[in-house]
Amino acid sequence: MTSEQNPCACGCNCGCGGRTEQPATDQPAPAPKAEERPGAPLPEGVAFCNFDDFSKIRLTVAEIIRAEPHPKADKLIKLQIRLGDREKQICAGIRAYYQPEDLVGRRIVVVDNLEPRKLRGELSNGMLLAAHGPDDTISLVTLDNPAFPSGGQVS
Repeated sequence: MTSEQNPCACGCNCGCGGRTEQPATDQPAPAPKAEERPGAPLPEGVAFCNFDDFSKIRLTVAEIIRAEPHPKADKLIKLQIRLGDREKQICAGIRAYYQPEDLVGRRIVVVDNLEPRKLRGELSNGMLLAAHGPDDTISLVTLDNPAFPSGGQVS
């Protein structure tokens, strides 16, 4: 039976015969060629991310507990966030879209395990998620349940 006759559960035609688990191997399965991938093609210049790389990203619910303009950057806001029993600082380029005082109390989704980086002298320990819309607008990725606790994992 060929992979065209029995694609795997995700439809990638990798030849696993419809098993949902991958066979034991030391090497990740090779990514299918672009012409073998189902669905719409990616925009030009955008590369596929394999599952192993994506699984390294830790998305976490965070509550914004303080927000203030970055002292050395017109586009950045410094955010103190709570992730369950932990707190940390991130810097985000959202100053043109949000007033710092309007952000306090919001529950957002952040990349929790992004390598720390200094942005204009301030340490940023993660990155918030936001969608880019038409006419140069953005919208933060937030939770629809304001009572949902911070620190929860997004999957």
